[in-house]
Amino acid sequence: MKSNEQLAFIFGLIGNIVSVMVFLAPIPTFYKIYKNKSSEGFQSTPYVVALLSAMLLLFYGVLKTNAALIISINVVGCVIEITYLIFYFVYASKKDKITTMIQILVLNVAAFGSVVAVTFLLVGEDKRVSTVGWICAVFGIAVFAAPLLIMVIFVQINFQKFCITRKVIQTKSVEYMPFYLSFSLTICATLWFFLRMSATSSSRNSTTAAYSSFLLHN
Repeated sequence: MKSNEQLAFIFGLIGNIVSVMVFLAPIPTFYKIYKNKSSEGFQSTPYVVALLSAMLLLFYGVLKTNAALIISINVVGCVIEITYLIFYFVYASKKDKITTMIQILVLNVAAFGSVVAVTFLLVGEDKRVSTVGWICAVFGIAVFAAPLLIMVIFVQINFQKFCITRKVIQTKSVEYMPFYLSFSLTICATLWFFLRMSATSSSRNSTTAAYSSFLLHN
């Protein structure tokens, strides 16, 4: 039993190190934004969703006992994602700033606040950890799927018509979906899958490992 706990700790530590790599993967993107003094073409959604996921996992770690690894990595994650969003906000257009603020208010304020309120008001104390764990699993998948927004069809209502654009297909360039981010996501998801700390983490990371592999091969 002790050896299993040690193995779990080792995989958790490695997972945290790789998670830091995931958090730092967008640095080239933000260097480009800084260099061009514009957020041209890049979306803030992945970072807003990543911040929400880190906030939820931090909340999960606070509820769960012996969760120092979860708490530490997600404190780091929150700080990094907030830094990215501040940086993005500085160089974004007025329209993108408004969009980003709406996303932050809806997801990071309203949605997170609702989860916390529901957890303490409607969920029994014995079920709080598992409930928040499954919520984290869902949003964990959202974090890995968020870059898909760069590839999927963006449908914008423009009075009486739909304007459909595809970033990668239209530009015939993958600059809006950095390879290092997808690579880091693949490694991170695989490591946390092998950790198998709980059913929720396994289900989330088996899905994200497959999704990230898809990104790498397309």
